[in-house]
Amino acid sequence: MTAAVLAGGVGVRMGGARPKQLLPLAGRTIIEHSVAAFCAAPEVDDVIVLMVEDHVSEVAEIVADGGHSKVSRILPGGADRTQTSYAALRALESAADDELVLLHDAVRPLVSPRVIADCVRALGEAGAVGVAVPSSDTVVEVGPGRTGGEAIRAVPARASLRRMQTPQGFRLGVVRRAYERALADPDLVATDDCGVVLRYLPEEEVRVIVGEEANIKVTHPGDIAIAEALLRERGRRP
Repeated sequence: MTAAVLAGGVGVRMGGARPKQLLPLAGRTIIEHSVAAFCAAPEVDDVIVLMVEDHVSEVAEIVADGGHSKVSRILPGGADRTQTSYAALRALESAADDELVLLHDAVRPLVSPRVIADCVRALGEAGAVGVAVPSSDTVVEVGPGRTGGEAIRAVPARASLRRMQTPQGFRLGVVRRAYERALADPDLVATDDCGVVLRYLPEEEVRVIVGEEANIKVTHPGDIAIAEALLRERGRRP
């Protein structure tokens, strides 16, 4: 089982000159928290990191200094999330189709052992697995208003809605086939890997396991303070 920590983007919504993956969080960089989570998981044999090309050497130093021995390779990521995921799959091209891979956003530094273990367990029965939490808010579909601005078009039933997280897990043969079809599509628009499988391999079930509210994605400056508070709370638990 390989875990790929995806850190190809620079995080324009965070602001600042440095990629958000390299910002400090409770004494470590954000990316090191994510790497450490998978290195500590007994289900994971190998970890690869896909990083913004200009910062590959810096991440290599972070990994070496942290003693994260399961990390086998630190490679340049792509121009966007889709290209970074595909770069991870290319790095695993010698692996068999029945091998398992977890694809994880580096900026979700609070992924828990339980979530990782549940993903791997679900891959015993399914070729693709997503992590999701129920939506506590009402979600609406909007469109252009008749007199300007936006207007509500529909209110989907909240009970059937989930907010996707990572990791997302796959049998390599499944996600490879999905990406081969996706990258041949000139109209490709993808925000996550389960979405690629769902669109391009509609016959393949994408199993869902329950995520955790604490598994936040650090996107905006205020998210670091939230992540630090969650880490403190986690440290107080017996």
